[in-house]
Amino acid sequence: MPPENLGPADPADHADHADHADHADQLERRPRQPWLHALTTCVDGNTTMLSSHTGDVEQGTAHGLYVDDVRVLSRLRVRASGESPEWVAGGASGARAEFFLVARNLGRPGADPSVEVHRRRSLTGPAVHEHLTVTSRSGEPVTCRLELELAADGQEIAAVKAGHTQHPLVPPQLGDESVTFGLPRHETTVSFDPAPHRVTADDGVVLASFDLEVAPHDTVTVAVTAEVRRTTPSALDADSGSDAVAWQGLVVEADDPRLGRAFSTSVDDLRHLLLRDPEAPDDVFAAAGTPWYLTLFGRDSLWTARMMLPFGTELAAGTLRTLARRQGRRFDEDSAEAPGKIPHELRRTAYHDPESGLSLPPVYYGTVDATALWVTLLGDAWQWGLPEAEVRDLLPALRAAVGWLTGPGQADDGLLKYLDTTGHGLANQGWKDSADAIRWRDGRIAEGPIALVEAQAYAVEALDHAARLLEALGEEGALEAEQAAAALRARVGERFWVHTDAGEYPAMALDGAGAAVDGLGSNMGHVLGTGTLTGGQAALVAEALTGAEMLDTFGIRTLGSGNGGFNPIGYHTGSVWTHDTAIVAWGLARDGHRSVAGRVARTLLDAGEAFAYRYPELYSGLPLMGRPAPYPASCLPQAWSAASAAVLVTVALGLRPDGRGGLLVNPPATAPFGAVTVHGLRFHGHPFSVQAGRDGSALVTGLPDEFEVSVGNA
Repeated sequence: MPPENLGPADPADHADHADHADHADQLERRPRQPWLHALTTCVDGNTTMLSSHTGDVEQGTAHGLYVDDVRVLSRLRVRASGESPEWVAGGASGARAEFFLVARNLGRPGADPSVEVHRRRSLTGPAVHEHLTVTSRSGEPVTCRLELELAADGQEIAAVKAGHTQHPLVPPQLGDESVTFGLPRHETTVSFDPAPHRVTADDGVVLASFDLEVAPHDTVTVAVTAEVRRTTPSALDADSGSDAVAWQGLVVEADDPRLGRAFSTSVDDLRHLLLRDPEAPDDVFAAAGTPWYLTLFGRDSLWTARMMLPFGTELAAGTLRTLARRQGRRFDEDSAEAPGKIPHELRRTAYHDPESGLSLPPVYYGTVDATALWVTLLGDAWQWGLPEAEVRDLLPALRAAVGWLTGPGQADDGLLKYLDTTGHGLANQGWKDSADAIRWRDGRIAEGPIALVEAQAYAVEALDHAARLLEALGEEGALEAEQAAAALRARVGERFWVHTDAGEYPAMALDGAGAAVDGLGSNMGHVLGTGTLTGGQAALVAEALTGAEMLDTFGIRTLGSGNGGFNPIGYHTGSVWTHDTAIVAWGLARDGHRSVAGRVARTLLDAGEAFAYRYPELYSGLPLMGRPAPYPASCLPQAWSAASAAVLVTVALGLRPDGRGGLLVNPPATAPFGAVTVHGLRFHGHPFSVQAGRDGSALVTGLPDEFEVSVGNA
């Protein structure tokens, strides 16, 4: 139907339309954070490589080889006789990626592929090795000109994340058998085997050509290696720690075979996210995730180490010591440092996001929860067998952390709060750190200072851990820590509970006016298992979290579907985070809701299957053809997402120390994954195995008789 004639147009309308058009053009031109969900990623320590699904690294995108948060190769394209080989299949895990391509312009014509190009990529520290194998299935010899395009631009990861993917190329230096790119902090040397027949450069782009002849049913391989060395030091020259943990013998078998696949894939990813502390290279920690957070993050690294404790204490020890070395010693508003405070993140250089205005120093302390999580990890690691001498070495850091939790960390009303006063730090300083994360039930965004419910619960658990540890070691301060935990527990019970149309549950936070922010969110799930709730309160939380608003097919939503502002693919406003769902399942199990915990854990395994068992940072739980939808900007792999597979094992076995030097094994009677057998568990340094039956029974083998093992006790 034609539009109704509304009479002559007002000239002002044309101006309005022009303004709208200009605004639309500005929005179109504004840089956008790159999406990662369709990329192929491999990682080893401080090195990560992002490419298309064909393996090509394309200029002007987020693709690249990154070392120490710098893009040291921005182009690596392969052509076979002038055409890009077409993708058939591929995949990545840890430091490896493989691509199965077909050169359809070569060999026999027709639908059947007759000339294959296989790309096999591996990272070893600051180097990438790529083998390009051309295979002929043709009955005649195949002549192929294999061409590689190479370039480097030296762009910083923060700028790429902000959408500034275009950057001037650095001029290459051509050698007889190699090409070198000199960058401000690194030098990248690319070598070939065999040597190319021709190497040329034009406007910063290197073209290496190989004239190949492939006999029928034969293969020819070209090897390319890009090695990177540092030329200028940074604030955190951390190298790969993938060889520093004893995880080789870890095996998980279950009636549901997906559990073993998820676990093995996740451990491979997590191993290659490990970094060494440059101040003490024997100490390793997990980098938070690639590509944006390939460095030490207090909260992420601590949770990751805690989740992996049933498989050894080395990662926990390295994480604890690395963070203790950077523990706050003074008050500094710009970095949010305070005495005793554990850092939020360490970077190689200062971090500047040109779009958001976020500007952080190399060591930044803007976190309300890492200090409590540090104390809790120390207490847990001690129970799992961290040697007493190593625990005692960390007691000064423990006392300083407790001092912050009970002193500067608490505001005038005795709650842990945060408020960025600089204007260029993090607005939210819990794990939900986006600006719109903390919401009222009606969708309004809460105003600071913010007191998160999970931050209080973490502190309760930390102070309880500190009290038990200090008492067991005959140290002073146990009673004071216990009393502080009890007082904080009481404040949470008095001030955080709300009643809405969704029922009775803990508010996600108190706002700047001290009012309980009544949005229904997953925050309350982190309170489970911390000793903050009574049995009746834990049952109410379990009911709220597993109701229709919060638990969907593939995990726990960050924000309930009945809240204003709910978005199933919003960063913290309705999406599902892998680690968040795992923590909820673990907390349910620790508070005695083992069958419900198993149900939640199973949703996470269902999600893992959809992502080829390589857990992303987050995703949308809204089913699309029976599968979760990826969150396009999600990091992959992510440390605490990968470690969540260990939580699935912990929940399936009902595994935890008893606090008295013994071990509890109490699988749920409604086994979420059927019978489960796990090899490679470790308690006080001793390897052991657990077989859990479908009926909740369990058999523990391998532990010395000196350890008391309780099976089937809550």
